[in-house]
Amino acid sequence: MFAGLRVATRRRGFATASTVNGFTEAVGNTPLIYLKGLSEQIGSKIYGKAEFQNPGGSVKDRAALGVVRNAEEKGLIKPGGTVVEGTAGNTGIGLAHVCRAKGYNCVIYMPNTQSQEKIDLLRMLGADVRPVAAVAYDNPLNYNHQARDYALTLDNAIWTDQFDNTANAYAHYISTGPEIWEQTQGDLDGFICATGTGGTLAGVGKYLKEKSAGKTQIWLADPPGSVLTSYVQSGGKLTERSGSSITEGIGQGRITQNLGIFVKELSGAFTVPDEKSIAMVYELLHMEGLYIGASSALNVVAAVELAQKLGKGSKVATILCDGAYRYQSRLFSKAWLKSKGLEDAIPSHLKKYAVLD
Repeated sequence: MFAGLRVATRRRGFATASTVNGFTEAVGNTPLIYLKGLSEQIGSKIYGKAEFQNPGGSVKDRAALGVVRNAEEKGLIKPGGTVVEGTAGNTGIGLAHVCRAKGYNCVIYMPNTQSQEKIDLLRMLGADVRPVAAVAYDNPLNYNHQARDYALTLDNAIWTDQFDNTANAYAHYISTGPEIWEQTQGDLDGFICATGTGGTLAGVGKYLKEKSAGKTQIWLADPPGSVLTSYVQSGGKLTERSGSSITEGIGQGRITQNLGIFVKELSGAFTVPDEKSIAMVYELLHMEGLYIGASSALNVVAAVELAQKLGKGSKVATILCDGAYRYQSRLFSKAWLKSKGLEDAIPSHLKKYAVLD
């Protein structure tokens, strides 16, 4: 399944006394947080993998490092080369960090619908950022295709192809999955997360399912506007994508190569409405002291719902993808919440956290 992707791994222990060599070796080995308040409310154990503690601030640091290392192992890029990617944000940020650490140039094509915080950060990291119109994947002007085509015009350059390069999923198979298994001591009933490229879900899911001999159920959580829930529930029929979500970087209109290596082994899938996701952003800040983005909040909503499906005492893990600081101008803005019709989704006692006008 992962033939040709056996890149060298550098695993480090969890002891804080150990040191690591630079940015790239600081990626991974993030804490698995027991969400005490939510867990006690439902009578199950909910765990969130604190991927916002990666040095670049998100789960995508793992994929970024994985695809670049894979290209290096294959001799596809030499020192001083250029890394090109089409990304909705966090993979680009991870790649920009990795490129700075390794001495590569970085060019990012992204939909012009992404938050200004992400665009600004990419530019601060030295990336050449090229926002383009958000169009469907089958349109030749889709940001992924523009990234691919630009890379072909350059010498000593790679298009990392995060959606269909299975080095993405492999990075999670050799790191995120084993970490969760070790941190839960192999006692885990379910894992669930949303997916954009499919790398996290496929890599983690494949590892956990193998190690548990199928005991750990692997589920997909979906935002509104994505077709993946209907694909899984219908047994493999793709429908036309419609609608949208406040979440960024998750949801899909197709089955990527990364997701494709595992999609038939999923235990199930369901959609989480934006109203539940935004409420959970505020709930986690209030109850757990965690300042996370909407996609992370969607994952936690999904973990709670999966635990309820699996029954009292079940243990479910998910991914806390990144922090809310990359989206704070939206998520904590009263005007933005009103414009999206979400102001009433936030419980009245939590509206005090919406401090931006």
